[in-house]
Amino acid sequence: MDFNSTDWKELVYRGVESDELDYKAAQNWDEMTKAGRAKFVRHLLAFANTRGGFIVVGVGEDASGYPSKRTGLTPEQCASFDPSKVGSFVNQHVEPPIDFTIERPLIRCKRYAIFAIRPFKTLPHVCSSGVDGELQTGVFYIRTADASSRPARRALELSDIIRRALRNQREMLGRMLRGILYENRTDVSGKGRSPSFDDACASARAYFRRRRPADEETVHLAFFIEPELSSGSIFDTDELRQAVEQAGLPRPAGRFFTPELMKSIRPVNTGLRCLSEKEPCMWQLFNTGEFLFYADIRRNGKLIDAEEILKFAAECTAFCGKLYADLAAADDLLTVVLKLSSKENIKLKFCEKTVSKAAAAKSAASLCRSAADLTAGDGEHAAKLCAELAIPFRTSSKTAGETARFITEYLSEL
Repeated sequence: MDFNSTDWKELVYRGVESDELDYKAAQNWDEMTKAGRAKFVRHLLAFANTRGGFIVVGVGEDASGYPSKRTGLTPEQCASFDPSKVGSFVNQHVEPPIDFTIERPLIRCKRYAIFAIRPFKTLPHVCSSGVDGELQTGVFYIRTADASSRPARRALELSDIIRRALRNQREMLGRMLRGILYENRTDVSGKGRSPSFDDACASARAYFRRRRPADEETVHLAFFIEPELSSGSIFDTDELRQAVEQAGLPRPAGRFFTPELMKSIRPVNTGLRCLSEKEPCMWQLFNTGEFLFYADIRRNGKLIDAEEILKFAAECTAFCGKLYADLAAADDLLTVVLKLSSKENIKLKFCEKTVSKAAAAKSAASLCRSAADLTAGDGEHAAKLCAELAIPFRTSSKTAGETARFITEYLSEL
């Protein structure tokens, strides 16, 4: 199921509930009883423990019981489905937290709230706090082919949940072992990110793009961290916020991690999100430990200022090294990826000089290091990432040395 290219209109008008789709009549989350909210939790648990799915709010049943009354939501009803507020209630009743988002698309002049629920990554979700009549503590809920969200009570149903959990954990262990084997290599491709993290990155990028649309003169930068946590930890929002604060930010001299940006940190159901109110940049830190940062910088014709790329890599690398040390993951392996993309070929400008011998529209660089190693040599590693990123542009070795010095000096100013 592709959550990132979903046709919201098709979901609203499909009109048939299934093991991947449920409809709810228009309602206000703030006005629901606890049992009414618990019913949503039951559906989210069921979808997350099966194949993932969607809940469309704003479509009621007709006299025959078919979901065909597409009334949509009033502005007040739509606003009540705030992701942080709904996520807080949901995750009080489940363990581990469910990975879901709430979209509020406008379709044929009507607004709907659509829950997009992803299947569990490593451990299935269990109800940790019951609600009379709707939720039972200690129960695993599943979604069935007849569009029912009910407890898994048959041996084959429980066996299927266990089998998928074991498969996911084997995949996670495999990635961890591959990371350990290749930790000292210098040619890490960065293509080993898990499909679930790729999916989360695409979803976050779509969120960013909806709120900060790009134009033809934009160059997009992306920085990803995927940790192989030996403890398999799931962090709560307070832990993540404390680690962010202890990482020594905001830094007044920073270009990307600015005091203004850090003031915009908001809890979401999957962790923390920080979207700048003024600048086209956003970072997100997930409960599972993954981190991503998106930023747009302007180009001048076909030239892009390499100093902006260097600053971005330097600040992200320095921040993440301290972040994971504060999350008690100093010895865990981190897969770090830096990407650049543009709608047309560009060249690099550094110190007011064009340093590219070739033009390119895309480039990527990656490395695998422990958080402790990243902290001890943040400037060195940021420089390595940037040198690899510059390969398609065929810059000189002299320029590589200049960029390394620039990064070292820039970090010392922070």
